[in-house]
Amino acid sequence: MSSTIQIRVDDDLKQKSDLLFKELGTDTTSAVRMFLTQAVATGGFPFEIKRVTPNPYQPLTEEELLKRLEETRAKSKTKKCKDADDVISDMRSKYGL
Repeated sequence: MSSTIQIRVDDDLKQKSDLLFKELGTDTTSAVRMFLTQAVATGGFPFEIKRVTPNPYQPLTEEELLKRLEETRAKSKTKKCKDADDVISDMRSKYGL
């Protein structure tokens, strides 16, 4: 015996997934069947599910770095920045370092 599952998805998602699965030699129905089979076999989602958070430590390109350096130099000329020694001292007292 077999059951029917009906789901609603955005038209664009359906078209893109149909094209993708066709390029992979299958169809969307078979891909959903594979997903369900793997979910049962692994006892959960057959892939990692996690919240995507941006990495704050992404490397800068040379152009981005030079732009930031120029901005910093401009701020230092207008006295809108603190002396590094003062910042370090403030951090040490604030965090007990």
